[in-house]
Amino acid sequence: MGTIISALLNWIVGLGYWGICLGLMVEVIPSEIVLSYGGFMISRGEITFVGAVIAGLIGGTIQQWFIYWIGYYGGRPFVKKFGKYIFLHEKHVAIAEGWFEKYGSGVVFFARFIPVVRQAISIPAGLAKMNFAKFTFYTVLAMIPWSILFLYLGMTLGDNWRAIDEAAAPYINIIAFGALVVGVVFLMYKFHKKRKGA
Repeated sequence: MGTIISALLNWIVGLGYWGICLGLMVEVIPSEIVLSYGGFMISRGEITFVGAVIAGLIGGTIQQWFIYWIGYYGGRPFVKKFGKYIFLHEKHVAIAEGWFEKYGSGVVFFARFIPVVRQAISIPAGLAKMNFAKFTFYTVLAMIPWSILFLYLGMTLGDNWRAIDEAAAPYINIIAFGALVVGVVFLMYKFHKKRKGA
């Protein structure tokens, strides 16, 4: 980790709960690193696990609200012109949009566990004028296991929290597989309901 990034991380998470919230809201540093460092702080008794989870949920959800509103009010022209400045690449948005059109609003939950489209999925949700309460529900639902996982791993790793990528890999695969299974069941349910109503 670079010196500047490390210093920024120390400053952000050093703010405690507000720092975790801010770190996930802005996400200049990946959320998994902010959360794992937050877990390290939990291991030192500086913050509590429950408080850190709540801060992570608030910060992560607010960030996705911003991205949703970009899609809702700014549309494709905004993404095309300014997306690169907020780490939203057109190709990732295109993938996310294709998924949203194919699988519906439920993909807002499932895509949160897939690196390439995790952030970008909020753009097509905004473009499609997805119900805001429903969008928020799916976002929070996905943020809960994500926040708990990385805070727990950071807490367990303690001083070795920088090894988070290696430690998290098996769990991410399990969560991604679980999300995939739930997604398949959800799609089968929708398909069955559609056929029944026809």
